[in-house]
Amino acid sequence: MNPYPHPLIAREGWFYLGLASAVALAIQFLAGFVWAWPFWIIALFVLQFFRDPARPVPAGEQWILSPADGRIVAVLPSIDPYLQRPAIKVSVFMNVFNVHSNRSPVTGSVRQVVYHPGQFLNADLDKASDANERNALVLETPAGQQLTCVQVAGLIARRILCYAKVDDALQAGQRYGFIRFGSRVDLYLPPQVRLRASIGDTVKATTSILAEWPQS
Repeated sequence: MNPYPHPLIAREGWFYLGLASAVALAIQFLAGFVWAWPFWIIALFVLQFFRDPARPVPAGEQWILSPADGRIVAVLPSIDPYLQRPAIKVSVFMNVFNVHSNRSPVTGSVRQVVYHPGQFLNADLDKASDANERNALVLETPAGQQLTCVQVAGLIARRILCYAKVDDALQAGQRYGFIRFGSRVDLYLPPQVRLRASIGDTVKATTSILAEWPQS
């Protein structure tokens, strides 16, 4: 994958921002600002939703970074449904005011890409991990460690975008996808990792460290 240049506004939002701005401009031209201001509010909402800032990557190969902005809503023992092994699931819930660009939690190669159609339940609910539309990446680091990163659609989100393919090489913090309008990302980590995040924590993609690999 080519590095993403991180424009101020994510490319996935250019159409929506242009449409919202055009509608607001047309109504202001035809009827005046009194009628147009609600549509300018909508355009501002679209602008903030699709912002996509570049983020500094913490130095060190031992870190497992947050793949998304949001709030930690789950940290619990689980079974990785893609690697079929015990895991710790860490879930990050994104509301409509968070940045929705998704970043790779580690440097590594994409071993699997698995898409599941599904429902659109509230992404804050734990059952959304199994019931909702989702797209999973299994990543393997240069040291042979594996984890699974799953984009999960939410109540409003109706489109998961994933640009990574099998055998792609991702850098830690590299942008690989986007979910529109509210969603979550689940990480399935080996039980041996040292967690550095707790339920209720507010995290940011790339800059927040969720866990670290065990020292060899």
